[in-house]
Amino acid sequence: MIDQKVLDTLCINTIRTLAMDGVQKANSGHPGAPMGMAPMAYTIWTRFLKHNPNNPKWADRDRFVLSGGHACMLIYSLLYLTGYDMPLDELKKFRQWGSKTPGHPEYGHVPGVEATTGPLGQGLSMAVGMAIAERMLAARFNRPEHEIVDHYTYVMAGDGDMMEGVASEAASLAGHLKLNKLICLYDDNSITIDGPTSLAFTEDVAKRFEAYGWHVRRIEHGDDPQSIFAAIDAAKKETSRPSLICVKTHIGHGSPNKQDSHEAHGAPLGVEEVKLTKEALGWPSQEPFFVPEDALAHFRKCVERGAEWEKSWNERFAAYATAYPDAAKEWEMMMSKAVPEGWEQLIPAFAPDKPQATRVVSGQVLNAIVKVIPSLVGGSADLAPSNNTYLKGYGDIQATDFSGRNFRFGVREHGMGAIMNGLALHGGFIPYGGTFLVFSDYMRPTVRLAALMEQQVVYVFTHDSIGLGEDGPTHQPIEHIASLRMIPNLFVMRPADATETVAAWKVALERKNGPTVLALCRQNLPILDRSKYPSADMVAKGAYILSDSEKTPDVILIATGSEVSLALKAQQALAEKKIAARVVSMPCCELFEQQPQSYKDEVLPPAVTARVAIEAGVTIGWYKYVGTTGAVIGIDSFGASAPANILFEKFGFTVDNIVATVTKVLA
Repeated sequence: MIDQKVLDTLCINTIRTLAMDGVQKANSGHPGAPMGMAPMAYTIWTRFLKHNPNNPKWADRDRFVLSGGHACMLIYSLLYLTGYDMPLDELKKFRQWGSKTPGHPEYGHVPGVEATTGPLGQGLSMAVGMAIAERMLAARFNRPEHEIVDHYTYVMAGDGDMMEGVASEAASLAGHLKLNKLICLYDDNSITIDGPTSLAFTEDVAKRFEAYGWHVRRIEHGDDPQSIFAAIDAAKKETSRPSLICVKTHIGHGSPNKQDSHEAHGAPLGVEEVKLTKEALGWPSQEPFFVPEDALAHFRKCVERGAEWEKSWNERFAAYATAYPDAAKEWEMMMSKAVPEGWEQLIPAFAPDKPQATRVVSGQVLNAIVKVIPSLVGGSADLAPSNNTYLKGYGDIQATDFSGRNFRFGVREHGMGAIMNGLALHGGFIPYGGTFLVFSDYMRPTVRLAALMEQQVVYVFTHDSIGLGEDGPTHQPIEHIASLRMIPNLFVMRPADATETVAAWKVALERKNGPTVLALCRQNLPILDRSKYPSADMVAKGAYILSDSEKTPDVILIATGSEVSLALKAQQALAEKKIAARVVSMPCCELFEQQPQSYKDEVLPPAVTARVAIEAGVTIGWYKYVGTTGAVIGIDSFGASAPANILFEKFGFTVDNIVATVTKVLA
């Protein structure tokens, strides 16, 4: 029988050589980090990680996140070696079209990858969300003698992750919440693309995390799996703090000429250097992608262990369902993110005689539906009273009690976005988060990742235009709606009134394959009388004919949000001038683009080329709908500080200006 220490070294070097060979064959990639991190990854995956390779989605599995996604040959090698649906041939197709091994790990594309990583800091921050989700589910569902939620979140992060601000935001909150089941192994190799970290990064990361409230341990020799085992074991015994294990490693470990050099970071080692490295590691074969039988057999024990773990959990859950049938049904509902039929019947009616801000309506919707949608949780980046995001009577999520449903994210928009992604990825929750629309810039990378990963996350972005008034141009979003519309797979909804706001929430809650932005106003808006206008169910089509002329329209007015009611007033003024106008409400361009061409032509007939789009934001994007013969009334400059009604007048959002613009278009 092979000696355990010898077996450990053989398995670790198997990971290293697979990483080298994959990058070399692709002639592209990052070999150095996987080579240095191999002992950490091997120790986690074979001695600690509770997972089932035959069912990567098992609910009570431990989560593993590789925050430095550029080191993805590490996780691809582990997935193959431990028996996931990752054939060795896929490692040979690293970074090639159609492979399961893209240049950075992609959630949903690669079985066993818990999150799309690569933008540094995001993985560590999403791991915080996953760890919070575990605590919340445990608080809600575990019972004496019936524990169905008990798992850890492991994350591996590097120097680049530690430099990014989003990681600081999330780590700070993790310390505040005392997430003891979150364990981060920090690959402290002191190398970045430019060279040694001493060029720009000389802080003591360990002390920073201690200040955040983390339990911190240091390992000086990252090639020693026994030291790594002892540190992780100690971290698991920590009951009141998340853990950071700082591990000194050598990038490109084993490479005679490139170890500890930035040259090992983002480029293949080269054929000759790969050969020399294998010789230095005492590797038994120069054959690319060689996997020793003893190593593979040891790794594949994960398959049997995983099956036993899940079988045991299934038996425990069956007993739980017998003892607590209602809780078991709620569990299944939450894990499927199902929305019960008829949930919208709980929403109060909004009378047309009382104008309301759509942000206020959104808050009323949330507080009505939370009663029947147990997966709905969220909060705000310290703007709950302004965003109307607080769920009354449902408690705050704090270190002493995770049974609540309200997050206090603090002034951490970027961290909030990443944590919401982690909550959604973990399973069980439909997270929402609020801030002012202008501050969506702070969290844009997380919004993009949510869209890329097809996660059901809802963004409550209020104060959506110059309509917020006196706070001035620093707080007035101008380019933000257009910018968000450019992100693929993101629905951006800007409702015109209370009824459209309800319909927008319906879209967001029933959409399972992507995130949704609700852009909501600060100022009161008239509520359209739906006995006169079409049902707001038409919002689900993205755009619809809100008010039509008696004859074929001379002009089409297209508007969103607060400008829709203005367009209706302009329609009346145009009628007095014998100009027939159609008013189209377009709360969501993305939904409209998904409709059949026949419907789009019905709403915007190609024969009617006189069109005017009206939106209090940049004009770019609207020319797609108005063409070269139409016009856009928008704002292509920054705003100003003044009461909202004055601002709308000064920036041309008046009936008179719309009429004058239509007249020019028709001339």
